[in-house]
Amino acid sequence: MLETFVCRRLKPTSLTCCFLLLLVSVAVSMFLNTLTPKFYVALTGTSSLISGLILIFEWWYFRKYGTSFIEQVSVSHLRPLLGGVDSTTPSNSNTSNGEADSNRQSVSECKVWRNPLNLFRGAEYNRYTWVTGREPLTYYDMNLSAQDHQTFFTCDSDHLRPADAIMQKAWRERNPQARISAAHEALELEDCATAYILLAEEEATTIMEAERLFKQALKAGEGCYRRSQQLQHHGTQYEAQHRRDTNVLVYIKRRLAMCSRKLGRTREAVKMMRDLMKEFPLLSMFNIHENLLESLLELQNYADVQAVLAKYDDISLPKSATICYTAALLKARAVSDKFSPEAASRRGLSTAEMNAVEAIHRAVEFNPHVPKYLLEMKSLILPPEHILKRGDSEAIAYAFFHLQHWKRVEGALNLLHCTWEGTVFHEVSVYPKKELPFFILFTAGLCSFTAMLALLTHQFPELMGVFAKAFLSTLFAPLNFIMEKVESILPSSLWHQLTRI
Repeated sequence: MLETFVCRRLKPTSLTCCFLLLLVSVAVSMFLNTLTPKFYVALTGTSSLISGLILIFEWWYFRKYGTSFIEQVSVSHLRPLLGGVDSTTPSNSNTSNGEADSNRQSVSECKVWRNPLNLFRGAEYNRYTWVTGREPLTYYDMNLSAQDHQTFFTCDSDHLRPADAIMQKAWRERNPQARISAAHEALELEDCATAYILLAEEEATTIMEAERLFKQALKAGEGCYRRSQQLQHHGTQYEAQHRRDTNVLVYIKRRLAMCSRKLGRTREAVKMMRDLMKEFPLLSMFNIHENLLESLLELQNYADVQAVLAKYDDISLPKSATICYTAALLKARAVSDKFSPEAASRRGLSTAEMNAVEAIHRAVEFNPHVPKYLLEMKSLILPPEHILKRGDSEAIAYAFFHLQHWKRVEGALNLLHCTWEGTVFHEVSVYPKKELPFFILFTAGLCSFTAMLALLTHQFPELMGVFAKAFLSTLFAPLNFIMEKVESILPSSLWHQLTRI
């Protein structure tokens, strides 16, 4: 009677699950009882070998590309499948103060920045390739640039305009010739601002040719910007299109100003940068003020340099080597021409000299790699398109453009050398230390642990077998407890009914 009642009350699927759990419990118990010490030696040895191979591959990948392979795959491929959102992507909206604050916060947390003074690929970087036959940029750097281009120059509504749809694919191309061909294909359909940008950056072989293409891009970009500005409040699609057109216009004007600076029209470049900063004051992600500082230093307009520093050398804004070392240069300029280490050691430092030394100390503490490049103790190379804040790449980018400004101020490099040598808080700081990814540490620990287990199991097979069985029994204790409860509830004669089901 009881067996019939239980069978009627329980659904066939529930009975099947209970039966399967019981079978699993019995199978596990039998499996644990039949294991030998050789099995544990083989298991731990194989685990140690696999984790060791993973560790070697992870370390090689980290040394070559600067990131963890497992982490990169999980972020790039698994997170989108799980519906995750990349929190480091900066917002491009400039419509409200709240969005600007969130944009500033997200940008300030980034370690890798786009170099504000990056060179032109076709007109400058390719010269190195023509002479040496080597690539001046790393794959990692160019990959970051491709991501920037897709962020700033594309939007979800690109499929509505054929030329923009072609350019959306062009920015993803790794082959430069394929990108250039796609840009020409887009221009055959209509005047496309982003197509002109790509050709100016990568196909133009001189700065004058790049400037001509950017002027054509400016004409097309201004038209798109005016149209999208009128429609930006009609929906999210139009708002995204307006943000993209804003980014395109700002980028074009900034690169045109840089062309003027490289062609010797520095005053014109300063005016263009000032106008751009007034027109789009919230787009701080492009760091146009660093371009302005370099141009003002070229004009030796130190009063205006101090005015720009007073605005951007703020504790709430992200610092940079340009900000810190330019502030130090202005302080050093006031005393460097008469500075003498011997005289300073006899009479002590004056107030102005103390201010200059403290400014240099702050700059060196922010990025300790810069002095060796300014003092020409290390050779300069072409600056990358992306820099690591407070790292060696930022020092290279700063010294590449600002070494001439330090040489122009008499005694500035001498004061920097004396102050840098006397800095007591470090000889050469390696900040920021490149932390090892979690997966390298994890695989290293796993490899060491399993190797130790394999060694102990090989030396003490009987004892380790007892420990292994005890550990596995403890691990499966909750399952055994559940099975005991199920057996106590179900009558023993019910087994016959379950086997029939």
